[in-house]
Amino acid sequence: MRSVKKSDFAGLAEYITDEQGKTERVGLCTTTNCDADTITTVIGEVLATQRLNTRATGDKTYHLLVSFRPGENPDAKVLKAIEERICSGLGYGEHQRVSVVHHDTDNFHIHIAINKIHPKRLTMQEPYRAYQTLAELCSVLERDYGLESDNHQSRRTTAEGRAADMERHSGIESLLSWIRRECLEEIRGAQSWSKLHQVLHENGLELRERANGLIIEASNGTMVKASTVARDISKAKLEDRLGPFEASVERAGRKKREYQKRPVQMRINTVELYAKYKSELLNLSAAGSREFEKIRYQKNRKIEAAKRANHLLRLTIKLMKGRPIKKLLYAKAHKKLQREIDSINNHYQKERQTLKDQYQRRTWADWLKKKALDGDAEALAALRSREAARGLKGNTIKGEGQAGPNSNYTTVVDNITKKGTIIVHTGKSAVRDDGNKLQVSRKATRESLRAALQLAIARYGNRIAINGTAGFKELIAQVAAASKLTLTFADPSLENRRQQLLIKESKNDQHHNRGQINHRGHGYFGSRAVAGPNTSQADTRKFGNLSDKPDIGRIGRNPPPQNRHRLRTLSQLGMVRFASGTEVLLPGDVPGHVEQPGTQPDNTLRRRIFEPDVNQERITSVDKYIAEREQKRASGLDIPKHCRYFDSESPLTYAGIRNVDGQMLTLLKCGNTILVLPIDQATARRLKRLAIGDAITVTKGKIKTKGRTR
Repeated sequence: MRSVKKSDFAGLAEYITDEQGKTERVGLCTTTNCDADTITTVIGEVLATQRLNTRATGDKTYHLLVSFRPGENPDAKVLKAIEERICSGLGYGEHQRVSVVHHDTDNFHIHIAINKIHPKRLTMQEPYRAYQTLAELCSVLERDYGLESDNHQSRRTTAEGRAADMERHSGIESLLSWIRRECLEEIRGAQSWSKLHQVLHENGLELRERANGLIIEASNGTMVKASTVARDISKAKLEDRLGPFEASVERAGRKKREYQKRPVQMRINTVELYAKYKSELLNLSAAGSREFEKIRYQKNRKIEAAKRANHLLRLTIKLMKGRPIKKLLYAKAHKKLQREIDSINNHYQKERQTLKDQYQRRTWADWLKKKALDGDAEALAALRSREAARGLKGNTIKGEGQAGPNSNYTTVVDNITKKGTIIVHTGKSAVRDDGNKLQVSRKATRESLRAALQLAIARYGNRIAINGTAGFKELIAQVAAASKLTLTFADPSLENRRQQLLIKESKNDQHHNRGQINHRGHGYFGSRAVAGPNTSQADTRKFGNLSDKPDIGRIGRNPPPQNRHRLRTLSQLGMVRFASGTEVLLPGDVPGHVEQPGTQPDNTLRRRIFEPDVNQERITSVDKYIAEREQKRASGLDIPKHCRYFDSESPLTYAGIRNVDGQMLTLLKCGNTILVLPIDQATARRLKRLAIGDAITVTKGKIKTKGRTR
């Protein structure tokens, strides 16, 4: 940071660990050389260490960003090794740091927040020539871990790098690029200072002296060094060619062209879209001012109402007798007023931040991204037509057909990058879509690959092309065969492999189904259904040669124990004859095996009674409540993120109980997230005795407090 007051380890750590409402933003999060086990306590520990150093006047926080080439996604073990080796190479091996992996951009990257103050020596480590050290480290790491090689030695000057960064992030063409594209050759062709000034004037530019060099200034005030545009038009080179510098004189005449801040040239025409962007910028300030004034007026009205109520309360207290009592009541009234004013101000600050995010002035690329998230297809096409958008690389899935008219996403769109890559959240995985190819966002599991294939079929049809490694193609073929998806691979060898796996799967299913039929129907078929010496050809054609099936054991005439004494074999069971009035039935007349089974209910012929699934009702109630809260949060209300309960090592606190369609739900706060867990009535009555904020432990879905568990 150029300004030391902007150095804030707490703000940096909170930023890199903030999910920002995205499922695919924050990944692996680790802390190093810290005794604390949560982000909040780690921040406190680092700030305490920084305060112990009272001599350092520079920035005490180091923000390191490790980015990988598109298509690369190393595993956690490799990431940890890379992080440790880079930090050790910079001299921060023993320093406190927080490392967080992010997945929400086109390049997989790691944010590392490092405390420059050594935790034991309390000295500040400032790496010498960090860029050169990092370049050498990256080259070694690429070789050791088989990563794609990159150019780590910059061939640009500082000014050129800043101009390129501005164009990449904002999407607006820089003055440097405009001069090189429009009039650099004319400037080089000028044979005198007068002719050079005339060329610059025709292009809306002016050449002036600044310090020991020359600058080129546009009519809107944007400036660039002449030597940055080209080395051969620096002051020294121009004076060698044209003589001592001569200042420009006032010139009149028509200008051929003039630099204006416009989008970088794209592959599609964005004139109308950019005009819409400029129009919104003009109206943005006025609309934002009106909204800010409205919430400021409401805040002042609420504070005045609180003060009036407090004044009436003090007048009432004044009429009372007893000085000690009045003094105590005055103090309570004052504290109550302060709490109300603090609550009003806090609510105002939250509303103000919401409006600030809504009415902030966005760059051209950020505006396109926001419009694309809102469903604007033209803005999405503009993002994908940028020169920086190169498409997905690595293991990808591509449809041979064109996207259909009704191929818009019905699932949750988690994010859209500045290159136009859509990150779609499907179940427990995420799929990236650059308009032509699909790619699994994180580690390729069978579930995520199945979701990607289904998405490709829905968007592009049944003919699919697979690009990537041999292992990836084999896994894709296995998933397609196991899921029995109606598709055809463009690669003939891959399609043949899928057909082989599909035939194998079909045979396995047939053997499995035959085994189930034989086990269930053994007592019914008896000696007529199995192939034997007395089996007719018709019976064999009807039931098949069951003796060829594996693992069915020895076939006999008697049914298995669980199928004995049923109504189907009633005629074969032992019978008891009821004696007449003159006869006596002795115990020996009853077969011994009749009494052994006892009276057991036989419900095989009873009609099945379908009862409501309580668990399904709970799932429906939980999903309904979460959807309602997330919808309100998306509309701008100050509501934390709600999700289903999951096992977490973070401490949980009690946040209340809700009744949704007769189902009781408990709310558990985990950091900045509210976890929703269905409970029964007994647990709800027990939890009502707790106060908001009390600690709660959940073990295997059971809530534990002081006392019994539910």
